Amino acid sequence: MSRKLFGTDGVRGRANTYPMTAEMALKLGAAAGRYFRSEGSLAHRVVIGKDTRLSGYMLENALTAGLTSMGMNVLLLGPCPTPAVGFLTRSMRADIGVMISASHNPHQDNGIKFFGPDGFKLSDAAEAEIEAMVEAELELASPESIGRAKRIDDALGRYEEYAKTTFPSGLRLDGLKVVIDCANGAAYKAAPDVLWELGAEVIPVGVNPNGKNINDRCGSTFTQTAAEAVVAHGAHVGICLDGDADRVMILDEAGRVADGDQIMALLAGRWAQDGRLNGKTLVATVMSNLGLERFLSSRGLELLRTNVGDRYVVEAMRAGGFNLGGEQSGHIVMTDYATTGDGLIAGLQFLAEMARSGNAASALVRQFEAVPQMLKNVRYAAGLEPLKADAVRAVIDANTARIKGKGRILIRKSGTEPLIRVMAECEDAGLLADVVDGIVAAVEAAV
Repeated sequence: MSRKLFGTDGVRGRANTYPMTAEMALKLGAAAGRYFRSEGSLAHRVVIGKDTRLSGYMLENALTAGLTSMGMNVLLLGPCPTPAVGFLTRSMRADIGVMISASHNPHQDNGIKFFGPDGFKLSDAAEAEIEAMVEAELELASPESIGRAKRIDDALGRYEEYAKTTFPSGLRLDGLKVVIDCANGAAYKAAPDVLWELGAEVIPVGVNPNGKNINDRCGSTFTQTAAEAVVAHGAHVGICLDGDADRVMILDEAGRVADGDQIMALLAGRWAQDGRLNGKTLVATVMSNLGLERFLSSRGLELLRTNVGDRYVVEAMRAGGFNLGGEQSGHIVMTDYATTGDGLIAGLQFLAEMARSGNAASALVRQFEAVPQMLKNVRYAAGLEPLKADAVRAVIDANTARIKGKGRILIRKSGTEPLIRVMAECEDAGLLADVVDGIVAAVEAAV
């Protein structure tokens, strides 16, 4: 069954523009409520979290209306990280979890993600069924069965306490000065609190959301602000989250950035030494650097690659029984602890390694030498299909032949934005730039 509304991470778009309108949120709420409403059950429960975008209020109210119209009782969590919604969906025995967020996108965008009762994001098939219900005539709940809605005041505290339990017992963060950049997003309260309670001296950045400054010159997609804070305060490490806190980037004491590949390499190596890396396998996407694959191979470990999107990483992990995976972009999935990427808990695992080993962050963030990699994006208008143009295909084929045996090319449409992403890896930096720029120029000409 095909999907038009749902992308690689829920439904996403520009706020107050199709499909991110109050009308569509109401329909999605009603459809999801009908899909998850178990027959014969007396209690139907939904948890809804959101990040700090201004449009979150509008979508939260519309979703609540749709869900309660189907007889679902709605528990409103307020601003909280995406992984907190996954955790609380399962912890509070909810039928559905909903997160209102466009993750790392600017404040003008928003999105709606659904979690099943097990706390995991929905499969493609489940999303397709919900999408089919959006335009269907659904039987509403009877007047006496309409659901209720209420705020849950201690939701964030529940998540914070759980996050602390993932930090190894017997270790503390005393003596560590940590910059935490919350991107003016969903973790602006939780992340600094957890770090401080574990003993760290905390320097918060991006913790003053106003509805419009989420991811604005801060967070995991703009690490310069945190890097400047690390250097200015003489911090030992920096942790940069994105708007919904399911991604993380780590900064060493000089402000240098370690992406998700380096973090996964560190954790995979440590977990393998401890005998806790299931199947001796790390799951990552086709975007992960060849250097990561070489690092793992040298230690007798496997890299299982998936399509781009943390949901596909999680699906492969669950299918194979693996417990560590993620994306170069900073989604680190540890199914021993969470059902989705969790930037805060991944950051805690890095800090635990610093505390355990006594090493500086700079000694931990460079686990392997990355093969030169270049990624460029081309924005296009809705309705266009630039990758189908004959001229673009010809340029792609020619450059694929040029780089064959020396590297690789990966070209794809973004699942969350109207972008064509052109990525290549090659030891020859000159050839790498020439190949990427040539393809980008062809795509730009087509759009």
